[in-house]
Amino acid sequence: MDPLAAVSEELAEIDGQVADIFRALSNGFQKLEKIKDVNRQSRQLEELTDKMRECKRLIKEFDREVKETERRTDANTHKMLNEKKQSMVKELNSYVALKKQHQSNLENNKRVDLFDGPSEGFGEENVLLASSMTNQQLIDRGNHMMNETDQAIDRAKKVVQDTVDVGTETAAALKAQTEQMSRIVNELDSIHFSIKKASKLVKEIGRQVATDKCIMALLFLIVIGVIAIIIVKLVNPNNKDIRDIPGLAPPAMNRRLLWTPN
Repeated sequence: MDPLAAVSEELAEIDGQVADIFRALSNGFQKLEKIKDVNRQSRQLEELTDKMRECKRLIKEFDREVKETERRTDANTHKMLNEKKQSMVKELNSYVALKKQHQSNLENNKRVDLFDGPSEGFGEENVLLASSMTNQQLIDRGNHMMNETDQAIDRAKKVVQDTVDVGTETAAALKAQTEQMSRIVNELDSIHFSIKKASKLVKEIGRQVATDKCIMALLFLIVIGVIAIIIVKLVNPNNKDIRDIPGLAPPAMNRRLLWTPN
């Protein structure tokens, strides 16, 4: 039985994943040594770098799991787990060093291909071509190359001019958009002011309407009171409580004189 599995299934699983990555790295570097194309070597190194990055992550997980199991394991088991982790780190560092070596060789090869390879062939070709030409052919060839250079310069000038024109148009468009945004902001300010003014006017109208309603309600109560008094007076004309109200008091009784003629 795997001793790591006896301690923790997570540790055993991580150990298996790390072992798979180490096998893939070994096969990958062996394959890299057989590749001659610089671009393919670069892609292969990128793939190997991704695998090493994943391996580093797994080793960190392994270390965290070891620290979590430290309290429930004895000293010998903990020592064995640390030695296993150190072994993983050591093997990963060896692949990192191998990757740096291949990366350095790859950069040197690219530098040689860029500066040495094309210039040699081009120089030899020009020497052979010039040695087989007459003076007139050389002059014609020089004139032709000068014409091509002038045309290339003209094209470059045209590109620069087009770029300047595009930049000018872009600046004008940005200026127009900026002015438009300023107008929009001013309009929004005006709208906001109008809304505040309208809100204030609505509040004033609301207060005036409320005042009018109170007055109408008071007048209504007065009218109701007057009607009630009239009804009460008609029903009970002798009611003393409303005798003194103008227009509603009962008619005065005929007074008798103390002395009446015979």
